[in-house]
Amino acid sequence: MNERQRARRPGGRSARVSAQVHQAVTGLISERGYGNFTVGEVAARAGVADSSIYRRWGSLETLLTDVALTRLNAQSPMPDTGSLAGDLRTYAAQVAREITGPDGPAVLHLAVALSSSGQQGLQAGADLRAERTRQLQSMLDRARDRGEHAPDASDVLDHILAPMYIRVLFGMELTPDYVDGLVDRML
Repeated sequence: MNERQRARRPGGRSARVSAQVHQAVTGLISERGYGNFTVGEVAARAGVADSSIYRRWGSLETLLTDVALTRLNAQSPMPDTGSLAGDLRTYAAQVAREITGPDGPAVLHLAVALSSSGQQGLQAGADLRAERTRQLQSMLDRARDRGEHAPDASDVLDHILAPMYIRVLFGMELTPDYVDGLVDRML
């Protein structure tokens, strides 16, 4: 093996292992829900050693957070439409589709599972919220840079996202008009 091949191998293998582990977690979540499997079961399904998972993620809670963030970033990226109203409407519609989709309110279930799994779970949940809030803040900062009056990220969470999650939890419908109305009231 030459130097060039040796230099590429860890990144390629690392990315492959990460994808296998993420796929295993997603499959187990679909079958059993959050919190109903172990690192050993993830490792067996992914075809990797438990130690590989612990070395990379440290705990099941951190792994679940990584999977959730990766999924959120892929399915509900922060929009950049050129206006705050457009960004918030697009983002709210993406979140509504995600939480009413085939997997349902998976991220909410993750947050609940993490909050009841000890200090590591609480930290993983805080990390998940902090990263998503940071991403939301970047969208709001872009609006401010354009000269628009933008709310705080916590206001968006409280007045747009929280009502949507509550409605889904209680089996209530999320219509496009309802979601747009949340954005209108926020603005």
